[in-house]
Amino acid sequence: MSDEVGGVRLVHHREGPARQVWRRVLVALALLVLTVVVVYLGRGGYQDNNGGPLSLLDATYYATVSLSTTGYGDIVPVSPLARLVNIGVVTPLRIIFLIVLIGTTLEALTARSREEFRIRRWRSSVRQHVVVCGYGTKGRSAIRALLGNGCTRADVVVVDADPRAVADANEAGYTAVLGDASRTEVLRRAEVGRARAVLVATSRDDAAVLIVLTVRQLNPTAPVTASVREEENASLLRQSGADSVIVSSATSGRLLGLSTDSPGVVSVVEDLLTTGHGLDLAERVVTAEEVGLSPRQLQDVVLSVTRGGRQLRFDDARLGTLESRDVLVVVRGRPGRDAAPGEGPVRRL
Repeated sequence: MSDEVGGVRLVHHREGPARQVWRRVLVALALLVLTVVVVYLGRGGYQDNNGGPLSLLDATYYATVSLSTTGYGDIVPVSPLARLVNIGVVTPLRIIFLIVLIGTTLEALTARSREEFRIRRWRSSVRQHVVVCGYGTKGRSAIRALLGNGCTRADVVVVDADPRAVADANEAGYTAVLGDASRTEVLRRAEVGRARAVLVATSRDDAAVLIVLTVRQLNPTAPVTASVREEENASLLRQSGADSVIVSSATSGRLLGLSTDSPGVVSVVEDLLTTGHGLDLAERVVTAEEVGLSPRQLQDVVLSVTRGGRQLRFDDARLGTLESRDVLVVVRGRPGRDAAPGEGPVRRL
């Protein structure tokens, strides 16, 4: 994926090009009717080739050929007032008629074609992206962490029902989908079926449950992380298919409680959660040189080891020595350091 496709706005259009054209046709017809009325009211100042008075049909005919700039010359204004009306009223209406019926219609169709081309190009290239459902405070913080972890803006797709949030995401350079993330067609527009991960950062717990259920229908394998406000709803998210659930209110409450007697702990936690300076959390695979060693013998501070799908804390008696294919969660004090020779791939958390 390249940065040049970032900022695409994927909106479910309820109004197609044909409907847009018909709306402009109706406006053009209204202008035509107005011109007919103006000409008919001043019909005494016009003359046709037959020399008779103008009928309603004649007024309609004259308005039609005038607005379309055809002008056969068989009906002409002869009185000063009629000519003044043509200059001050009919001519501006003719200009507006052409703009509405031709210029605006072509512009709308051209813009729509360009947009559809960009969307098709984006869909053909998007792979292994991260879908973020919700572009509020939590969603934006999650995206900042993704960018600090090595993601590009083109790797992030935002889904939000608020047009202002979608506009902000587009302005920031992200592809954004306008719509309810719990709806299947909206997530399909975000290509959630090809996403490598999904983050659910909505403000309502019930909406988070519905979103996770919909994601699991379209992508049964991608890791799904959801944020909930109340701890009692965490189990519902896990039952719905979320791999990880973060309880925002409980986490904030614990940090607030710790800040009274242990402000240093809160500072360290904030440091660990902020990528790019101070201490960093990272996840990596154990290297061949580390196999058979105790976690305490490693240069990095090991917090946990994932082995066979089970996560073991560093002080777990079952841990023993490190085995091949173990996945370590470690703390590092040198941000931005590339993996040293022999180290496994690193993924910051």
